[in-house]
Amino acid sequence: MLHILWYIIIGFIVGLLARFFFPGPVPMGFIMTVIVGIVGSIIGGLIARLFSRPPAGTPFHPAGILLSIIGAIVLIWILRMTGIHV
Repeated sequence: MLHILWYIIIGFIVGLLARFFFPGPVPMGFIMTVIVGIVGSIIGGLIARLFSRPPAGTPFHPAGILLSIIGAIVLIWILRMTGIHV
């Protein structure tokens, strides 16, 4: 149960940072910010695993937060390109 709370907290932080770094206004509420942050983290994790695998026993990839933000920015861009307003 606690891991779900961590997903929400990290997703919110990543979503806020992605909204901050994305050019132009990105009007979205709390829930959409969390969803964009969580999905962006998944996208960032997939990007990280393309280049290198984390060492055995580590709970996350060392470049995780940076690639999570990049993944969330890519997600916002994709949503904008498809016409979905976030």
